Amino acid sequence: MNLDERCNAVEECYEFMLAYAAQGLDTDSGSQSGTQIREFLRRSVTALTGIAEAIAATGLQPSAFIAVVDRDARDSLAAIELVLAQPAISSQLIDNLNASIHLRALLTDLFLLDEILKLRNIVHAVS
Repeated sequence: MNLDERCNAVEECYEFMLAYAAQGLDTDSGSQSGTQIREFLRRSVTALTGIAEAIAATGLQPSAFIAVVDRDARDSLAAIELVLAQPAISSQLIDNLNASIHLRALLTDLFLLDEILKLRNIVHAVS
């Protein structure tokens, strides 16, 4: 999974979580959204595992930022895995995950990284 695919998986999960949280569900069983929430969360786990290496492969400098993203990814992974371990995933639980400072920091990191890489590709295309 390349960095772009990893970022997209995390962003798509977050967007789905916003919609899921708005549904007011007590549990994830018995609905299509309930099945999907676990799938989106698992994709995020896969995307976040090894994300620092994927960023490093882009040649991004300084490496101190990679360490920040790695820490934020590990913190977010811990929260996501905690949610996945629950026998039921309610809309309220997902709403609380959405509000997690760890997940918000990670998303901000990924948005920043995405813009930097876009600018870098523009500069390389012009040169």
